[in-house]
Amino acid sequence: MTTWEPVIGLEVHAQLLTKSKMFCRCSAAYASAPPNTHVCPTCLGLPGALPVINRAAVELTIRTGLATGCEIAEFCRFDRKNYFYPDLMKGYQISQYDLPLCRNGRLTFLVGDQERQVGITRVHLEEDTAKHSDRGGPDGPYSLIDVNRGGVPLIEIVSEPDIRSPEEAREYLRALRSVLRWVGASTGSMEAGAFRCDANVSVRPVGSEAFGTKVEVKNMNSFRAVFNALRFEIERQIKANEAGEPIVQETRGWVEERGVTVSQRSKEFAHDYRYFPEPDLPPLRPDRDWVEAIRMAMPELPAARRARYAAELGLTAYDAAILTGEREFADFFERAVALGAPPKVAANWMIGDLRRLLADGPLEAAKVTPESFAALLKMVEGGQVNRAQGQQILEVLFAEGGQPEAIAAARGFKQVSDEGALLQAVDAAIAANPKVVGDYRAGKTQAMGFLVGQVMKATRGQANPGLVSQLVKRRLDETTS
Repeated sequence: MTTWEPVIGLEVHAQLLTKSKMFCRCSAAYASAPPNTHVCPTCLGLPGALPVINRAAVELTIRTGLATGCEIAEFCRFDRKNYFYPDLMKGYQISQYDLPLCRNGRLTFLVGDQERQVGITRVHLEEDTAKHSDRGGPDGPYSLIDVNRGGVPLIEIVSEPDIRSPEEAREYLRALRSVLRWVGASTGSMEAGAFRCDANVSVRPVGSEAFGTKVEVKNMNSFRAVFNALRFEIERQIKANEAGEPIVQETRGWVEERGVTVSQRSKEFAHDYRYFPEPDLPPLRPDRDWVEAIRMAMPELPAARRARYAAELGLTAYDAAILTGEREFADFFERAVALGAPPKVAANWMIGDLRRLLADGPLEAAKVTPESFAALLKMVEGGQVNRAQGQQILEVLFAEGGQPEAIAAARGFKQVSDEGALLQAVDAAIAANPKVVGDYRAGKTQAMGFLVGQVMKATRGQANPGLVSQLVKRRLDETTS
């Protein structure tokens, strides 16, 4: 890896959040429907059926283009992409080729604490394919087709070959998925097939400007799969180059169980698809006033919020990136801060405790509200309860909802900050642990932590831990001098 450089470009297909399909009125909500129930002559590809463009899909594509800094075309058109496959009912896919709706964009994201920017070649509209499953029988192989997904609006987001590592690819995809969800264009669900990624990868000697032979990798259905597949494929190509073996331009599939990519078919070129303008659809000329109205209605995007959190709230780049990963998470944070929660404290609790409770689940499934969360943080910061008690209260708020003050009262939570009462517990802990006191006197200052723990245990966790630390140190220093 020190003498070879990976060159990676990603192609992302994302289903759009529309009620109907791209070119007909059939419902796009196919996930739980029985096979072939959301179909009509248009999506079945029957002779004489004509497509009609879904305006909502065009608007969501423009929103995606604006969110990724793209130019919105004043003139674009649909094309026929011709190929034969069991899940393509018409024998061609209505897509866009040389005149896409959005082009020349960019996406800014973080890799660790370093900012990266990857170019977006194009964002274009097309229709999704049907689903098929191959079977075998006494009369030979056959396929079962479910056309419910066929015709669902799909955008393809093609990056420039600007990505240089599997880590960058993974973070680019996370950032792109966040943007799509942020502007309401897509659910971004990889598990449901609403966010799918293919990768073009090659390697070249470090310092070389020429690209190596690229290989397309498919069948990656998670961020982890993308990372592992790219890492394997890069290593495979490096080994082949160093052994003098040629790299074949082909499509390879990721096999999760074996952790390898395997050859599927030779890679097609654009001319293999025999693109030509779709004769049944007029060209698109998005009205400039409409595009500007969409732009004005756009929310503040993740990159802008990250910058604002750093500049106005003093958050680190890492904290700001985590908080803006999902719009619901960022909105929750902003509401809590507006209600008086200290920004850094709120960020720490959300990134640590709240994310732990969510365990990658959606925030809307939790019963804690920004109001109750802010009230809890005020209690902790004001010394009414300590942090450990606050964590227990948060768990109740998360699962059951309610008010933190009532939960603290019901559970008898009260932080003890009375110095006289705490000194008795401190003196008892010191008297009961002469060896630990001796270790402290011998210079082992970490021994003090044990005594603090004994005091917290004796007070059933209700003591103010900061005050306990001060009192233990004072008493130990008094006995040492």
